Amino acid sequence: MLEPRNNNELPVIPGKRYFTIGEVGELCAVKPHVLRYWEQEFPQLKPVKRRGNRRYYQRQDVIIIRQIRSLLYEEGFTIGGARLKLTGEEARSDTSQSQQIVRQLRNELEEILKILRR
Repeated sequence: MLEPRNNNELPVIPGKRYFTIGEVGELCAVKPHVLRYWEQEFPQLKPVKRRGNRRYYQRQDVIIIRQIRSLLYEEGFTIGGARLKLTGEEARSDTSQSQQIVRQLRNELEEILKILRR
């Protein structure tokens, strides 16, 4: 769903386990208040909440947010339409998201290799 042309516009997802709402906002080019709103609208988004209700997103959450962003901003879906599309594709998305993670990791490793060869 998230096409390579859209991936190139956004920064590479670092190899961290958890991301703050501010970091996710920068990684996905979305403001924190939008992320909080999307949490209410998309059941797939469930960041871990810790001390003082601080949100911590995992890599999978960042990928879902990028998919939502792509559906809404690039493909022109409404919130309801994007929700239906994501819900209908959950079964298929496990495989495609795994493939996307593998592609992203491969790209990151290639970048590291380039740096090491310098």
